[in-house]
Amino acid sequence: MDMTPSSGRTGLSRGARGMWLGLLGVALFGLTLPMTRLATGTADAPQLSPWFVTFGRAVLAGVLSAATLWFTRAPLPTRAQWKPLGLALLGNAIGYPLLLGSALRIVPSGHAAVVTALLPLATAVAAAVLLRQRARPAFWVCAVAGSLLVVAFMLLRSGGGVRGAGAADLLLLGAVLAAAVGYVAGAQLTPALGAERVICWVCVAALPITVPGMLWTWPGTPVSAAAWGGFVYVGLFSMWIGFFAWFRGLALGGALRVSQTQLLQPFFSIAAALPLLGEPIEPATLGFALAVVATVLAGRRLSAPRA
Repeated sequence: MDMTPSSGRTGLSRGARGMWLGLLGVALFGLTLPMTRLATGTADAPQLSPWFVTFGRAVLAGVLSAATLWFTRAPLPTRAQWKPLGLALLGNAIGYPLLLGSALRIVPSGHAAVVTALLPLATAVAAAVLLRQRARPAFWVCAVAGSLLVVAFMLLRSGGGVRGAGAADLLLLGAVLAAAVGYVAGAQLTPALGAERVICWVCVAALPITVPGMLWTWPGTPVSAAAWGGFVYVGLFSMWIGFFAWFRGLALGGALRVSQTQLLQPFFSIAAALPLLGEPIEPATLGFALAVVATVLAGRRLSAPRA
């Protein structure tokens, strides 16, 4: 039987390997929300502070990134490349984890999964605005529809007795905005540096900020082993290994095809919250997540360029 060399060695085609690696990256990212809540604890039972989790996870990823860049003899970024690296640093290494961790002390990770499901659409909007990329009117309709769904969910939750949900939702929206701007800034550098090196340089460039920040916010009271486990996860997998699997999957399977697996990320978060945190899967949360993901899928299809 005629087989390509890649499929003959592994039993999987290049595209199939890309899809599985992309799915692995999405699953690793999907656990970020419950693991972050495990690390920070709740307002009634706090563990590690969101500031420490933010700085510490970036330090862990930064040390690994520095070793990777040294072993691969990666060239230094040019002067022009440091500005988008700085934006990606502020958005992805500082802004997103700090705002997310602060919000997850207030609301369950399932709640956060619905709001952060807007991230793919927010990234597309940021690209349209910051990079002056034209989008079809139908895309903007989907963006508005997804935003209105999230607003309706937030109003429902805040009116349903979820204490502090309003403030947490503002933090989550800020986290989505920070991550979207960071992703767009990093995407500007991907053709020149390579996707894996972008995240490595972001983590390394953050070390002068994150190392003093981690030492300054080091916990002064005992912290549970589960909280430390959540912290190690977000530093090792959410901030580093997940990106390697994700970017490699995009390269092997094609960005357009593999990126659709990102639509599953909110459901990984909701499903993982049950065994990790004991959070029940609420029908309303699942329903709104499905509706938001549907608008994201429609927006992606409508934003694709015409053949």
